[in-house]
Amino acid sequence: MILTMDDAGRELAGADVLVRDGVIEAVGHGLYDDDAHIFDARGTVVTPGLVNTHHHLFQTLTRAVPAGQDALLFGWLKTLYPIWAKFTPDHMRSSAVIGLAELALSGCSMTSDHLYLFPNGSRLDDTIDAARQVGVRLHATRGAMSIGESAGGLPPDSLVEREADILDDCIRVIDAFHDPSDGAMIRVGVAPCSPFSVSRELMRDAAVLARDKGVMLHTHLAENDEDVAYSLETFGCRPGQYAEDLGWTGDDVWHAHCVKLDGQEIDLFAKTRTGVAHCPCSNCRLGSGIAPMRAMRDAGMKVGLGVDGSASNDAGNLMAEARQAMLLQRVAFGADKMSAREALRMATRGGAEVLGRRDLGQLAAGKRADIAVWDVSGIESSGSWDPAALVLAGPMQVKDLFVEGRHVVADGWLATTHLGDALEEQARLLRGLMED
Repeated sequence: MILTMDDAGRELAGADVLVRDGVIEAVGHGLYDDDAHIFDARGTVVTPGLVNTHHHLFQTLTRAVPAGQDALLFGWLKTLYPIWAKFTPDHMRSSAVIGLAELALSGCSMTSDHLYLFPNGSRLDDTIDAARQVGVRLHATRGAMSIGESAGGLPPDSLVEREADILDDCIRVIDAFHDPSDGAMIRVGVAPCSPFSVSRELMRDAAVLARDKGVMLHTHLAENDEDVAYSLETFGCRPGQYAEDLGWTGDDVWHAHCVKLDGQEIDLFAKTRTGVAHCPCSNCRLGSGIAPMRAMRDAGMKVGLGVDGSASNDAGNLMAEARQAMLLQRVAFGADKMSAREALRMATRGGAEVLGRRDLGQLAAGKRADIAVWDVSGIESSGSWDPAALVLAGPMQVKDLFVEGRHVVADGWLATTHLGDALEEQARLLRGLMED
């Protein structure tokens, strides 16, 4: 059963996908080519690769930190900043390898990443190197924090940077790594961390720089009540107005969370084609609230899903995120307010649209061959009357994952890197952090 996520929403039983040179050539019945390698997917559901629109891969080394387990957002951050300040390039790369592997095993073929701190010589290059090793697509964003505690900000002064240095490094990583072409494995965006950790001037300058370079913009916005209160007290306006005033709306912008957007802000983002990364598990973990996804979707907003960092989710499974998104809209607004298929569409085509990837997110001729294969013969789907309703009764891990036509997960195992070695490396690094 192929769930195409194409414009017609076709679901094709017993059909084929023909791939050539990393691109889908055709989807339909009875396809064949004399030179083709045949991959037998009988007994499975086939979807586009899932697309994760918000992550902090470096946080994979700080899951379930005891002092942060029951904290709200600002207290949670203050608990974790001192730990993150000890990170080196080895910590960054190890965390990214594990986080990317976890995403791939959950059927994710593309992810964004928001790296906003760079202690002890760490660089965005470390994360990009990890993505190349694991074999998934990465939209890496060069984040930043510039206002430390001594200047009234939230992060410690040791983790903030000079704004001129931030902009210079944004230019460096864009020039070195950004690929604007269809099928790109690496793209780069500009992503000051949040309104409470950078200046208005940096937000404005970042927007100008990104548009000059032709790259996208990303930040956190309206995550919880504290976030909104800070905006009102500090800037004299709500987060949506703050974003609009500084040039942070448009088809080239996506914001993480947006739990507390009001109706006027939803209309603004819909009108300007501003995207949102909905992170339901993290929002639950930090008690931030339930984002008004139903209202956003009904208004025509671009909405994708994000697992967020593993310090505020403790997991990185995008299929589980789709299920949580569906359940939260139902418990808040009614059981008929989000279907299993709509949640899956947000996790695939919705995410691709948010990240500006019109070449991804659906199984259709001319799109890239990012394909997830889900085994529905196992216990999770046993007894299901509708195998295509994966987020209701389906596996949380993928059987096979192809990215650009290349096998990244094969029969449930990561095919591109030795996961055991990566886990041993992370365990060693974790012991060092806990002993300090």
